[in-house]
Amino acid sequence: MRHHDLIILGAGSGNTLLSPDFDDVDVAIIERDTFGGTCLNRGCIPSKMFVYAADVAETVRHGHALGVDAAVTGVRWRDIVDRVFGRIDPIAQGGEDYRRRLDNVTVYPGDAHFVAERVLEVDGERLTAPDVVIAAGARPFVPEIPGIDTVPHHTSDTVMRLPELPGRMLIVGGGFIAAELAHVFGGLGTDVTIVHRRDVLLGAEDRDVSRAFTDRYAERFDLRMKTVVEGFAMDGGSIVAALAGDRGGELPVDVVLIATGRVPNGDQLNLPATGLSVGEDGYLPTDPFLRTGVEGIWALGDVTNPAQLKHTANEEARVLAHNLIHPDDMREVDLWPTPHAVFASPQVAAVGPTSQELDASGRDYVSSVRPYADTAYGWAMEDRHSFCKVLADPETRLLLGAHIIGPHAPTLLQQLVQGMRFGQTVDQMARGQLWTHPAMPEVVEQALLSL
Repeated sequence: MRHHDLIILGAGSGNTLLSPDFDDVDVAIIERDTFGGTCLNRGCIPSKMFVYAADVAETVRHGHALGVDAAVTGVRWRDIVDRVFGRIDPIAQGGEDYRRRLDNVTVYPGDAHFVAERVLEVDGERLTAPDVVIAAGARPFVPEIPGIDTVPHHTSDTVMRLPELPGRMLIVGGGFIAAELAHVFGGLGTDVTIVHRRDVLLGAEDRDVSRAFTDRYAERFDLRMKTVVEGFAMDGGSIVAALAGDRGGELPVDVVLIATGRVPNGDQLNLPATGLSVGEDGYLPTDPFLRTGVEGIWALGDVTNPAQLKHTANEEARVLAHNLIHPDDMREVDLWPTPHAVFASPQVAAVGPTSQELDASGRDYVSSVRPYADTAYGWAMEDRHSFCKVLADPETRLLLGAHIIGPHAPTLLQQLVQGMRFGQTVDQMARGQLWTHPAMPEVVEQALLSL
């Protein structure tokens, strides 16, 4: 059995733990896939590089509204793929090569599982350490649909490396992955159909945002809402999906993308061998210091945090790195307020509870909605759909939540995240600074003033 001071299971955010404080620590890193994790290789970064290309194409197509007649005369899909992964793949390989060159780090490629407390087996070799960090991430969830194993299908892990741009794509799901990749492929020329069991897309967002987003996507794509896939079959060179619900029938397509969410990988680690188990939601519970219920076993990232966001995992890694080196002066992880964004078209960004969540809790609040069209920059963009919605406590005047749909939504949201973090009232946010005119942040200013 090999002994180390620290074992890190997963080379995504777990790999970022190793600050210079760990230079004298004997570290083992176990990774079954590519260094860098989901965000670098299959998630946030490549998808946003594809999104930007789709944004450019969509901007060209809609230039006529501004008096600019232009057209997308072609999309070089292979060039786009090569640009994206020609940048990303060397980073992943370089990260692994760097770790392998370090005298105090041993990289173990392969699948790992626990065989006892703080004892892991990877490809027949057993490793142990007084501290083990589980940063094993999450994976796409593929539902059990009859025939799905008989037809070629993709998830977000694989679809961005398609050898050619498909003519017809079926996307199953209605969350952020479905929304972003529909924009990517639809923006670049694919005929996209989205099948979703609910009546709105992005159902976890504020009700006004999800409704507006669904309406916009209904203008761009073939939406089959309140509809499910009952089965798949091949018919010659086409995949045929049998649909049931409000928009049922048979649908022939070239590519199927399953975008029905992601599940944490804790269930693949034989956690019962340590005395641990995942919760009903599949996540491994941790305390505010990121300790699990077994001494010396810690966890961070998508395996423990349902937010499944890279910026939360990065903060967890910073806190856990400190706690491992300073066990007598540990810090609690503090992720409030946690923003998130959907890089689709339109973009969506939010922080804090939705209107429906506040209603369900019985909490009093006041709200304001201001459209982009009320600002001079909104006029410049000829934007008639986008808006900023803010929710505040009527007594304390503190901002409870903010929900923005439209261009630059994630950028516009950030100033509100900062105001919330530093305890500013909505009045202080609105009047305690100068707002650049005529810039897009004025829509935020106006929403705050309306409270």
